[in-house]
Amino acid sequence: MSIYTTPLQFGYFFSLLLWILLLIRGYKNQRLSDKLLGWIMFILAMELQDYTFGFAGINFLWNELNGFPRSVSLLFGPIVYFYFLAQTNRSFVLKKTHLWHFLPYAAYFVYKLFFFLQGPERVETLHQSTLDLVMTYVLRICLIVSFVYYLSKCSSIYRKYRKWSLDQFSNLELIDFKWFRNFIFSMIGWLVFREVMLVIDVIFKLDFYQDWWWNLALAAVAIYIGLKGFSQKQPARISFDLDKVDDFIKHEPSVLPEKTVSTKSVDPEKVQIAKKLKEIMENDSLYLQPELNLQELAQYLQTNPALLSAAINQVFGKNFNEYINGLRIDEFVRKYNADSNHRFTLLSHAMDSGFNSKATFNRAFKKIKGKSPQEFLKSH
Repeated sequence: MSIYTTPLQFGYFFSLLLWILLLIRGYKNQRLSDKLLGWIMFILAMELQDYTFGFAGINFLWNELNGFPRSVSLLFGPIVYFYFLAQTNRSFVLKKTHLWHFLPYAAYFVYKLFFFLQGPERVETLHQSTLDLVMTYVLRICLIVSFVYYLSKCSSIYRKYRKWSLDQFSNLELIDFKWFRNFIFSMIGWLVFREVMLVIDVIFKLDFYQDWWWNLALAAVAIYIGLKGFSQKQPARISFDLDKVDDFIKHEPSVLPEKTVSTKSVDPEKVQIAKKLKEIMENDSLYLQPELNLQELAQYLQTNPALLSAAINQVFGKNFNEYINGLRIDEFVRKYNADSNHRFTLLSHAMDSGFNSKATFNRAFKKIKGKSPQEFLKSH
């Protein structure tokens, strides 16, 4: 054990353990997102493997497996991208049309395997050739392009998913936006750090002990990704179809500020839907259902979700989440005022008003009223 070997060994074996556990859970629950996250952990383990084995004095990677195509870095971007799609859409499945994403890795694997199968002498000759030097630079460029391309696509998914969710769900506790954001930031941070260390390595010709730091950073990232990813909530009803959402966002009307909303400029059909919605909310109090979503409400109103969302946006000047939580907060205030003897706690009133957790209630109240529940009630 040493300061160099122990952190890397822990990160390496931890990543492999999470790989196995996530694959088992994914196959057991038929959840593609778990399987893909498992393979992400496997790739992170493989990234740690060289230094982990090297500091432990295990040299078969450079002896018996010298020249073998053991790098899986080109798989990282596509698998992370598909993980984001699967985590935001339970019905997402990998298709044959997705195979093109893996072509760069397939080309690399075939190229390396071709020379490896010819024996150690052929591999040594290749390593001393101009071809190998050129291909090393080509691989480096391909890796950087792959990372930039797929992480930018994941960032786009995150932004669209966040916007879409606000118009779909009254309870956002099922969706951990911070996880997607932090996942992207942690991977970008590590990749930038690694590239900086590689440049410094080339300039100052660092030894393995001096450029060990980027592997330590990777071990920390792997542990974070594994722990947070394994504990992520897995909504069963999330159906974020990126193609349909792109079309929805493109045609979605902007939400007007509530104070300037005027039904004169709104499509009469949407005005009628808004009136019907208001009547149903007053009579049936559907907002008291903690898991109410746009799809269910549209079915109740016998209209389509896009039209209902547009009606809420244009007539009420709010997105679906703000509209429902606004009604819940009004209900909370009514219940609190009616409870003159204060027999019930604020949380009890909040739960009876349709909120399903204290955190959701406080966050929604602060956003809509501009004050915490306690501050608002004191001032009123």
